[in-house]
Amino acid sequence: VPVKRLIQEQADASHYFSDEFQPLLNTEGPVKYVRPDVSHFEAKKLRRGDYSPELFLDLHGLTQLQAKQELGALIAACRREHVFCACVMHGHGKHILKQQTPLWLAQHPHVMAFHQAPKEYGGDAALLVLIEVEEWLPPELP
Repeated sequence: VPVKRLIQEQADASHYFSDEFQPLLNTEGPVKYVRPDVSHFEAKKLRRGDYSPELFLDLHGLTQLQAKQELGALIAACRREHVFCACVMHGHGKHILKQQTPLWLAQHPHVMAFHQAPKEYGGDAALLVLIEVEEWLPPELP
């Protein structure tokens, strides 16, 4: 039952996003985050555009609840499809999704790092996100 599995993956992934939790993010300069066990060089690679996103998520026009669900679905899809880098477009200005998206992403255990996207991927209206993908193992032969 693939549809039920996808809905469950989305729900499982979005439950990490609390509106009360305030991770310590750098407030100076571009928005960025690196999980403690990940090299800070990864954020530098994101900033320079060394990673090209394979999946894109546009949050424009969504409510906070919808945005959390879509972020959860994106992370689940990245892990399922072995996609290491994704682009999340949250928009410009002082809008709530621009403020909340980095806070939500920093809470998810499978988000390794994120950085304000280079201009070609949306600049300060988007984030490039590194996702920890499941290890791929070849199927066992009989």
